[in-house]
Amino acid sequence: MAGEKYYMTEVDVHSDSIYCYHNIMGEVFIPLHSHNKGQFLYTEGGVVFVKTPMKTFFLPARHYMWIAPGVDHSIHPGTPEVIMRNLYFPVYEDDDRFYSNTGVFPVSDLILQLLMFTARWHGDIFKSDSTNYTILESFKFLLEKTSKYDLPLALPLAKDERLRQVVNYLESNTSEDLLFNDLAAKFGFSPRSLSRLFQKDLGMSFIQYFTVLRMLKALQLLLEKGMSVNEVALGVGYNSLPTFSNTFQKIVGVRPSEYVKLKNVL
Repeated sequence: MAGEKYYMTEVDVHSDSIYCYHNIMGEVFIPLHSHNKGQFLYTEGGVVFVKTPMKTFFLPARHYMWIAPGVDHSIHPGTPEVIMRNLYFPVYEDDDRFYSNTGVFPVSDLILQLLMFTARWHGDIFKSDSTNYTILESFKFLLEKTSKYDLPLALPLAKDERLRQVVNYLESNTSEDLLFNDLAAKFGFSPRSLSRLFQKDLGMSFIQYFTVLRMLKALQLLLEKGMSVNEVALGVGYNSLPTFSNTFQKIVGVRPSEYVKLKNVL
């Protein structure tokens, strides 16, 4: 069945086309695959995780993901009712290096309006369809011009089996006030050795990892549970609402109260 899906068979049939696909996902899992083209992915209606061999990306409302050509990825929505809006673009050697990197970016109003304009298109758009192709070329060009920074809405995957156990524990205890020394002792590490393992295996400190993990959990709670900002703060281990709000803004780009207002805006 997977081999019959459009993303496995149709996207790269014509190397010079721009491929459009807007639809309810209808699946709870899109298996690992890749494209020769770069993929613009925007979703509506729920939480979506995108996993690559190196990272797990979180794609929240009012953001898009650019997946570079050749990057293996699987897609995991919170519900089959998630609407996926996909545009697949050829990427050429003289293109800006933006298109060679994978990341999550805030979506501008201009990009969003253009995306919704393409919602009635489906399948390959060729150069012979000069009007629509030119619109999509402009869309691609605007990505590099309007996406000045990617958000750290991703976490590296632990390669060390011992560290995986630690990370799994953190994922299940985002609401707890975990002390690093206690965590190290729980899993048989000295604080120094666990600190080194975080840096060596994940390229970030425990504090950096746990903070991003908590913010990803906060986004999920805001999107799926309808909880108040204060409830979410407590749910991810912050007793101080200002501290939570400042941390959220630093990572996501807006304060949680603003994000709640934005999430339903198309």
